[in-house]
Amino acid sequence: MNEPILRSIRGGAHVPVRHDSAIGHLTGRALYIDDLPVVPGTLHGALVLSPHPHARISRIDLSRALASPGVVAAIVADDIPGKNDIGPIRGDEPLLPKEFAEYEGQPVVAVAADTLDNARAAANLVAIDYEILPAVLSLTEAIARELYVSPVQAMKRGDVDAELARAPHRLSGEFACGGQDHFYLEGQVALAVPGEGSDMAVYSSTQHPTEVQHGVAHLLGLPFNMVTVEVRRMGGGFGGKESQATLIAGIAAVLARKAGRPVKLRLPRDDDMRATGKRHPFLFRYDIGFDGDGHILGLDLLLAANGGNVADHTPAVVTRALCHADNCYWLPCLRFVGLPCKTNTVSNTAFRGYGGPQGMFAIETILDIVGRHLGLPLEELRRRNFYGIGRNDVTPYGMKVEDNILGHIADELEHSVDLAGWREEISAFNGASPVIKKGLATMPIKFGISFNRPALNQAGALVSVYTDGSVTLNHGGTEMGQGLFVKVAQVVAEAFQIDLENIRVSATTTAKVPNTSPTAASCGSDLNGMAALNAAQEIKGRMTDVAAGHFDVPASEILFTANRIYAGNRSLSFSELALLCWDQRVSLSATGYYRTPKIHWDPKTNTGRPFYYFVYGAAAAEVAIDTLTGEMRVLRAELLQDCGKSLNPALDLGQIEGAFVQGMGWLTTEELWWDQGGRLKTHGPSTYKIPGSRDVPPRFNVRLLSDAPNKEATVFRSKAVGEPPLMLAISVWLAVRDAIASLADYKTAPVLDAPTTPERILSAIDDIRLRAGRSDDRVEASPSGH
Repeated sequence: MNEPILRSIRGGAHVPVRHDSAIGHLTGRALYIDDLPVVPGTLHGALVLSPHPHARISRIDLSRALASPGVVAAIVADDIPGKNDIGPIRGDEPLLPKEFAEYEGQPVVAVAADTLDNARAAANLVAIDYEILPAVLSLTEAIARELYVSPVQAMKRGDVDAELARAPHRLSGEFACGGQDHFYLEGQVALAVPGEGSDMAVYSSTQHPTEVQHGVAHLLGLPFNMVTVEVRRMGGGFGGKESQATLIAGIAAVLARKAGRPVKLRLPRDDDMRATGKRHPFLFRYDIGFDGDGHILGLDLLLAANGGNVADHTPAVVTRALCHADNCYWLPCLRFVGLPCKTNTVSNTAFRGYGGPQGMFAIETILDIVGRHLGLPLEELRRRNFYGIGRNDVTPYGMKVEDNILGHIADELEHSVDLAGWREEISAFNGASPVIKKGLATMPIKFGISFNRPALNQAGALVSVYTDGSVTLNHGGTEMGQGLFVKVAQVVAEAFQIDLENIRVSATTTAKVPNTSPTAASCGSDLNGMAALNAAQEIKGRMTDVAAGHFDVPASEILFTANRIYAGNRSLSFSELALLCWDQRVSLSATGYYRTPKIHWDPKTNTGRPFYYFVYGAAAAEVAIDTLTGEMRVLRAELLQDCGKSLNPALDLGQIEGAFVQGMGWLTTEELWWDQGGRLKTHGPSTYKIPGSRDVPPRFNVRLLSDAPNKEATVFRSKAVGEPPLMLAISVWLAVRDAIASLADYKTAPVLDAPTTPERILSAIDDIRLRAGRSDDRVEASPSGH
């Protein structure tokens, strides 16, 4: 074999290649929707938001707004030419309300003017008369009144009531976790451009171009082929640009249709946070039975989600929460009930993890309570309840856990960080520190990969090879900073054995790849990577036949490697073969398609195989709390993440770090707060605290699990990485609980909800001291404070 064959390509699969837009991000040359040059005559949109959480709209007067300088058009519900519905799952979710405003911040009127300032000034002149109605603002009230946005869901196994009745130990209680704003760097934005006839082109910051296409088509009364949606990149999404993007694009498109001119709609941060949905807050109520060794015998768990005013993604989020409330544990007898509650707040929606974080939060908090009740270390309690191999391996929804590496993951983390020695250090510190207390906790995860709705587990791609050897790649996935485009390009580079620099990924558009699924559920690389690989292999097969004919050898002797095609000692460059294929009239373009195998789901019984495989991981976190102020800091985090055979280790490490910090924010600092009038008061960076650079643990170590290729036939045996690491941050939540518990005996479990704001930490400290009979400790500790 000639020496050139031994050379490798630059940037193939499994290589740590930088993000394709990295330089553009740093220099500001990467274009986002708001950066696109607009044609003369483009209008700017502004919204009028409801000031009430629940009110009848009795009168809307647009006269002053329409007479305002530069105003061209204004729209209300009656101006929508098609169907006033943008619901992603259940329907009956209006773009603009016709009769009732159902949450504070709901868009009621939209105005388009020649400048953004004129549009916002005109929006302030719209007069709306409201009849204020009673509003349901809390989960507890919605539960009590049985108000739901979709049917209640359940998973059951065994006779849980009987098992609980005969369990040697039984505990029950209630706790909650809050929501979270997506706080993407780039806010919601769309540009709608009318074309010939009824055509409408929409440039949208969306994770789901097809959903925006369908939504705009419904609103305008058009067939889908008359609406083209395009997005090159987003400045972050995290689920917030799945269904929510349709609201913004739909308003821009209806304004554009009425005005007959292009319209750009970009929300300011405050309006963005008021008008668009969040992660679902959950309330949990549990009743658990277990034996003296810590084996769980029965669990009755209520998971109530605050869905907001309409269904949005709540039905699917509740399903996903139910599917992850087992996390890593065999539960022989259980009843999970999911309540999709209706309140007069913004409709909560998809968010990284999609219900999985809330389900895992529930079971881990319950196990922490059980472990403390028994005086049993949490790690040991977990091991006694881990899914088994060959036994005790069926999930509550009936899927067998076939790829179980829980024990291996837990062992590797424990040994690599010397968990026992670390705990001794924490204990010694706490014994000598009267005010600052430290906590340490671990967190294992088992996270399912695939959409719960089987129809979404499909993808398409279009690959074109040009006669100079360059390649254009298009697929249905969207780039939101996570590196999907470069990963899929690496797959194509590997397939053709050409350098990554020869491949260009074009903007995602519904005109090239139709009927796409959202870039969500951590499935972007799995689905689009495999679709692109199938397209590339089809073209490669045609090229192989041409090369075989050219060299007069069997096709089996043709080898693609190092940017050349070999037949023994003879070779052609990739570009030479591409030109030869064109000369022989052989197509160099192909569509690729992929559908995830094995999965099935019965939504009536909540049973089936909703996931193609599981992703595993483990983390350990150390925190410190100030018992006088409630201030908390994460001091150290050690993460071990299963990525299969990583397509791009550099990008995967970045995703793991970012997901963990975002999970920290959800559980510690990011508090959404509505006043008694249902008005969101944390709607900007001054009042809503996302983690900053100083919140990142000073000691932050991330490792990818080595020698662990996916057992399922994913693209080059890789695994998803977008969502799973977020749940590793539950280790931080548990560490805060551990620090508070150090003020009493180990067996006293803190009463604490998330996020762990200073107020909640102080309240939990007071409570645990009171229960431990040491309620005056804070006064005694004050003199030896800082």
